[in-house]
Amino acid sequence: MLIIGSVFAGLAALIHVYIWVLESILWTRESTRRTFGIPTVEEAETQRTLAYNQGFYNLFLAIGVAVGVVLIWTDGLRPVGLTLALFGTLSMLLAAVVLVSSGPGRLRSAATQGTAPLLAAVFLLAGILAG
Repeated sequence: MLIIGSVFAGLAALIHVYIWVLESILWTRESTRRTFGIPTVEEAETQRTLAYNQGFYNLFLAIGVAVGVVLIWTDGLRPVGLTLALFGTLSMLLAAVVLVSSGPGRLRSAATQGTAPLLAAVFLLAGILAG
């Protein structure tokens, strides 16, 4: 179970690194604006600082999860790794729940953002319970 959980946690981290790239680096590009439903460059510019900041939250969660996964497989550090990976993936999952609650039309984005963290947390917890 820990192997499957680690794979989904790694996938969740990669997705959140991609979100960081979109929000913090490529925010005003047409394809990024289309992804986030931002119709004009001017509107994207207005939101640039907020998106930049939010992107880094996603990056930091991804780093925490990635470090956790590495520590899960490091002798003597499994409890620390599980704690980091679970905290990070559950934070990602809760952020997806917040996204859904923020308005209509966000379900697809929330599913993209939250499915891998959900599966990671489920399998990591199952691995813990299995001993």
